[in-house]
Amino acid sequence: MKKITYFILFVACLAFTACNKDELNPKSIFDTEAPDRDAFDNWLYFNYTIPYNIQFNYKYVDRESDNTYNLVPAEREKSIVMAKVIKYLWLESYDELLGEHFMRQYAPRMVQLIGSKAFNSQGSVVLGTAEGGQKITLYNVNELNIHSLSIDFLNTWFFHTMHHEFCHILHQTKNYSTDFNLISTDYQGPSWVNLDDSEAHQMGFVTAYASSAPDEDFVEIISCYITSDETYWDSLLAKAGTEGAVKLEAKIRIVREYLQSSWNIDLDKLRDIVQRRSGEITKIDLDTL
Repeated sequence: MKKITYFILFVACLAFTACNKDELNPKSIFDTEAPDRDAFDNWLYFNYTIPYNIQFNYKYVDRESDNTYNLVPAEREKSIVMAKVIKYLWLESYDELLGEHFMRQYAPRMVQLIGSKAFNSQGSVVLGTAEGGQKITLYNVNELNIHSLSIDFLNTWFFHTMHHEFCHILHQTKNYSTDFNLISTDYQGPSWVNLDDSEAHQMGFVTAYASSAPDEDFVEIISCYITSDETYWDSLLAKAGTEGAVKLEAKIRIVREYLQSSWNIDLDKLRDIVQRRSGEITKIDLDTL
């Protein structure tokens, strides 16, 4: 019995001694390190994150990307230009009209850049997407010519989309009058891809895509109006013919009233600001960070 007791005590002492020699790893299992930022990352932090609470993703983030498409990352140099131009033409246009608090409250919390185009199953190209008012994704950044900026290219691929998707956020926050939905009764759904713009104009839509659904119709009117000069609307009405023009005029009356009464946005003043800034893009310092 004594031998068994001694043996148990001896094993216990060994265990106690071994435990005493173990040292806890002081490094946390959680990532508590500050992120490494280069000059561009710092610029984004001070120009997007702090003033607007917007995360600007230019590096490819798998969980933030739509993996149903075959996509490539945006190039860094072109992302720098995009970040500066988006701030100047989009964020600061609303700042100029409405003051600094509006975009800080209603802008999406993330802007995601993708280098390549996104083709859907219908064969059409996705210009951009918005997810629940929280994120806007822009595609085809790598085709941007940073040495000769074209406002037509910028509007076609990026700013038409920015205004379009942002206006979705606005009407999802405060809805527009249901009278708008009654003006056109021939929305095409997915078949909008079979229309060209000239046919859509005759039907009372600003673009073929506007014919897909009332919400898309509503925001397309705003986006097309803002990104076009003052002669755009008269030209559109002439192309639309009598029946199409009547519908377009009825729609824009509701759009104007909604923006003014719900958001204190004067559509014409916003367009004038955007158009003036569009003419100034060659003056933006695109190099200094």
